This record gives sequence, structure tokens and C-alpha cells, in this order.
Amino acid sequence: MAQKRVKDWPEGERPRERLISHGPSSLSDAQLLAIILRTGDRDRGVMDLAISILDKFGSVSGMDAASVNDLKSVNGIGTAKICQIKAAFELGKRVMNCTNQTAPVFSSGEDVFRFFNPKFKGLMKEIFICCLLDAKNRLIKEYRVSEGTLTNSLIHPREAFREAVREAAKSVIFVHNHPSGDPTPSSEDIEVTKRLKSAGELVGINVLDHVVIGDSRFVSLQQMAML
Repeated sequence: MAQKRVKDWPEGERPRERLISHGPSSLSDAQLLAIILRTGDRDRGVMDLAISILDKFGSVSGMDAASVNDLKSVNGIGTAKICQIKAAFELGKRVMNCTNQTAPVFSSGEDVFRFFNPKFKGLMKEIFICCLLDAKNRLIKEYRVSEGTLTNSLIHPREAFREAVREAAKSVIFVHNHPSGDPTPSSEDIEVTKRLKSAGELVGINVLDHVVIGDSRFVSLQQMAML
């Protein structure tokens, strides 16, 4: 029975079109690999081939660790596809090396304050941000979790840790601003922080701090022993 080709799929489900429309983060590992492979083999479409490779090596990291000979053992993978896979991994590593050399290291609440204070200047609403850190507390990525007054209903652990899990962060630091200028944590701030710390323990990601920034001042919940 002939395999259904990717170009025969609904347009919104095709990996390339989905990447253009929704960004690469919207794609699964298999879909990203399918874009790199470009074509399948005689018996399988490119998505089935991508899935079989990931199944064989267990994960993306397992595929990265595989040798050229290991990859050759997969039916449907020739020299050209092996080179495409290895080149993609190497480019990713080089990007990470460049990023790591310039990204800030957050060793204290003051480090966080110096980095984010200029970004929060003049904002009239609260912005809640999650900072993803590597094993050396270097910033991997920051992303906005929510906007608006901080409440338990607004900050859901699933959203707070979504990118941290995806990026395999070792730890996180949360940071948000108080437009009033007073960085004193509210009871809601403290409650949300405790809830997020407990959620982090469940997914194996340590919450190092929650820094509240006001008008050229800040409070570190970790330093205040509120974490």
C-alpha cells in the first residue's frame, strides 16, 4: 500500500508549512527531523522514517550521541541523510556555545535586578517572567508567563514550567515587577512562589529565586528566606 506523502497532507499539518506559520517550537521532534531528512525511503514516508529513527535511539539526545555507523544501521538512512543530521546537531551546539559566552549569569538577586530593571522601567502593568538557567546559572532563555496582577489563577505551573521542561533547564528564577514602585512582596506573591517551588520539585527543576522589582529597588524572596 502506497505511503501517503507529506505534500498530500492538509496544509496546516505539513511540517514546513507549520514551521512557517507557527514557528519551530510548535513542531514535534519527529516533524523537525522530517524537515531535515526531506524525503523518506522506498517503503516509508519521511515522517514514518523520522519516527523510526527516534524510536531506535530513544530521544533526540540519543540520536545526537549515535555514531555514523550507528546511524548507518537504520534502513533508509544513507550518507547524505547522516550528514544532514550530524550537521544540524553541530550547528545547534555552535549556537549554544555562542549564546553561552554572552548570556548573563544570575548568582544573586542583584544580578537579576541589574538585568531586568531597565526592561521594566515605565511599565504600567505587572509582567511575570521565567528565566531558564543551565547548570552554571547562566541564562538560557527568558519568556513571559503572564501579564496582569499576580494571582494563583493567573500563574499556572503548567505555563510557568512549559519552556523550562522543553529546554531541559537545570533551574529557574522567576521575576516580576510592581508598577507601584514598591517591591515588597504581597501575600499573593509569596503564595504563588511557594506553589511554583512545589511544582518545580515535581518536575525536577529547582526554583532558585523569585525577584520582585520596583522603582530602582528589588526584593529577593530567596534572600528574605521566603522561598
